[in-house]
Amino acid sequence: MAVLGNLLVIVSVMRHRKLRVITNYFVVSLAFADILVAMVVMPFNFSVQFNQRWVFGQTICDLWNSSDVYFTSTSILHLCCISVDRYYAIVKPLKYPIKMTKKMAFVMLAATWLSPITISYVPIFMGWYTTADHLQHRTVDECEFKVNKPYAVISSSISFWIPCTIMIFTYLAIFKEANRQEKALHARAGNAMLMHRHSREVGDKNGALHLNANTPTKDRNILKMKREHKAARTLGIIMGAFILCWLPFFLFYVSTSLCDTCKCPDVVTVIMFWTGYFNSALNPIIYAYFNRDFRNAFKNTLACAFCSFCRRSASDLDAMERLDRRGSAQLRVPVPSRRASDLASL
Repeated sequence: MAVLGNLLVIVSVMRHRKLRVITNYFVVSLAFADILVAMVVMPFNFSVQFNQRWVFGQTICDLWNSSDVYFTSTSILHLCCISVDRYYAIVKPLKYPIKMTKKMAFVMLAATWLSPITISYVPIFMGWYTTADHLQHRTVDECEFKVNKPYAVISSSISFWIPCTIMIFTYLAIFKEANRQEKALHARAGNAMLMHRHSREVGDKNGALHLNANTPTKDRNILKMKREHKAARTLGIIMGAFILCWLPFFLFYVSTSLCDTCKCPDVVTVIMFWTGYFNSALNPIIYAYFNRDFRNAFKNTLACAFCSFCRRSASDLDAMERLDRRGSAQLRVPVPSRRASDLASL
């Protein structure tokens, strides 16, 4: 599920021009990280549960533990970058084209992929993450991730607690601003309706024709704002799903690392790990359910994947979407102009 679902996300964004926006750069990078979780981390954990022992040696054990910490940290840093992107898009829309350029997106992605190395591969392979007693008594057929207290606090703070706090406050500001904009939009719509009714009454008295005050630019801005709000809602759900999946693990991780006398059954540890891993397969389901653009792109990509001959290419889908928008615009806009032409002909 994790590999195929996230591969579908990557291919869909690559094939459909409508999805190639800066926000989806982070979505594609997050999908790639989830694929690596499924390919590099999950199989070793499954092997331990299946064999009831570690069979790959100490070097692979350190590599597995490092990859687990690395990809978890990478995923939540991706979500933190997405929250910052949505913050500028909705709360500060005038600064968004200036701040969130392609260059800035690539810089943020580079930092997201490089910074977790400092709490994963480096301290684990150097032996800084654990106690001296654990290093002396390690066995070949066991791969226990036993950490010392400083590493537990520092790694959990960088991997989860600090980014999670930033995301929560960022999305609170986003949804507060989104609600304010929607209320203002409804108020303007109500005022426009009253003005239209008043102008129609005056026009009926004077025998004049009053056209609709809405302009294509205003309609385009309203549609853009609604699209930004929908994207923020979808990505907010993704953030909430990530927190729900990984919060139990990090509470367990910190409490058992700081409390020397606290013991936890092995089955609880396994459930905590696999609940977090399940999040890697959850994001494509959220995209498909809550985002219409991704849902249409998924349908088109799957149709091409399962058919021997792809009758509808990605460019055809983009063309059909443009025709649909053009047709709806033609149905929506020219009503007043047709009235004017009918009056002119009369």
